[in-house]
Amino acid sequence: MNTTEVTIGVALFETAIGRCGVAWGASGIRSVRLPAPRDDLTRSQLLRGAPGARELPPPPTVQRTIDGIAALLAGAPHDLSTAKLDMAGIAPFDRSVYEVARTIRPGETLTYGEVAARISEPLEARAVGTALARNPFAIVVPCHRVVAAGGKLGGFSAPGGAATKARLLSIERPHADQPPSLFDAAAVS
Repeated sequence: MNTTEVTIGVALFETAIGRCGVAWGASGIRSVRLPAPRDDLTRSQLLRGAPGARELPPPPTVQRTIDGIAALLAGAPHDLSTAKLDMAGIAPFDRSVYEVARTIRPGETLTYGEVAARISEPLEARAVGTALARNPFAIVVPCHRVVAAGGKLGGFSAPGGAATKARLLSIERPHADQPPSLFDAAAVS
């Protein structure tokens, strides 16, 4: 292999909600996908955003993120905010939305309007929703934690739509009112 060639890898992995997928390259994780009805659909979603990728064993940094995703989807508190993401090609507005979404702790939510206000674009709640619908980093950029005003769930572009969003929130909810303990701190490092 030419040393200037960049290897892009993909892998499918088991979680409590089904087989998810991840794609990565030299600059970090390029994509995370929630389960589709079949593995070949999850794989094709990954490959669409990572042309030329090959199925490979994940490197240690990606494996830690996979383990964290699996833990979070099993209901264990886990912080994914330090996972290295490859944001090349992500529009600046979308990037700012994703950065705010990554600050939302498991079990907590913000509204689309609150996210818009935090990026100093208070009139752009609808654009926040559009950016989250394009989120290539499901779970790591926890778009499921952004909800509509008035206690409504809002949309969700992953397979299963709003039902999947509700399921993800219910998985995380048991930890919403609990401050992190000494043992939780060890689990997220």
